[in-house]
Amino acid sequence: MKNRITTLLNIQYPIIQAGMIWASGWRLAAATSNAGALGLIGAGSMYPEVLREHIQKCKKATDKPFGVNVPMLYPDIEKIMDIIVEEGVKIVFTSAGNPKTWTSFLKEKGITVVHVVSSVKFALKAQEAGVDAVVAEGFEAGGHNGREETTTFTLIPMVREQLEIPLIAAGGIATGRGMLAAMVLGADGVQVGSRFVASEEASSHDDFKKMVVEAGDGATQLTLKELAPVRLLKNKFFTDIQELYQKGGGKEELKELLGRARAKKGMFEGDLDEGELEIGQVAGLIHDIKPAKEIVQELMTDFNCAKAEVANL
Repeated sequence: MKNRITTLLNIQYPIIQAGMIWASGWRLAAATSNAGALGLIGAGSMYPEVLREHIQKCKKATDKPFGVNVPMLYPDIEKIMDIIVEEGVKIVFTSAGNPKTWTSFLKEKGITVVHVVSSVKFALKAQEAGVDAVVAEGFEAGGHNGREETTTFTLIPMVREQLEIPLIAAGGIATGRGMLAAMVLGADGVQVGSRFVASEEASSHDDFKKMVVEAGDGATQLTLKELAPVRLLKNKFFTDIQELYQKGGGKEELKELLGRARAKKGMFEGDLDEGELEIGQVAGLIHDIKPAKEIVQELMTDFNCAKAEVANL
């Protein structure tokens, strides 16, 4: 399948596996890339030297393109970027920050840069900063989210209307039908997160994966807007947050409740009560845990079937 995204990233299918904290290590990135999509290593949960190890292992496990996702609020961002350059990574997805900060630095090193946004305004700022493509992520997405609360179905056509560079849709996409819908609305490709959490290669804890598979409609909710909006599965920790809100708790009390390493505790260590469990609304459509290769194949089969059905309408 040839289009602007597959050409830009030198991949077979216009599918990007999101760089999710505590889920997107080298095993998942390599398996996804080997299947014809683009695998991303999630640097947000890695110390610099841990990231270096993951990049080196990924290079040994695949000869296909792969990338690194870098949240720009990361405290050791300079070290992260230097390692990316030193290890010869060719694709970087940036998020959670101003794309002007690092785009020129990366582009001068011959690196393809894609930036994640949640609004038309920030998509245009990313384009102005010189990025090669934009991921527009809707309100349905898991993990940290934009404050605009614009859904993917609304966001993609609004961004497409004004953006000139390639556009990748994210948020609420876990099936080939969802992929086709996003592309009909103007996307050149899709970024898929939650579906890859429920993969055999994801580094997230098996108990968390099982909870994702068991999740149904309404199992997630966006919260902690005063700190950084995040979509979570409803568990004891989530209930504690809601109870604090009901008592009139403010920003400092929320920070105290959140503490440190909540996401690691939940998604990586498997504490399903006290951990922060980040996943998208589309978890209700995820019913099994399977290899990343099968997920990519399933996405493309479903995409092609849906495309054929639409052609007959």
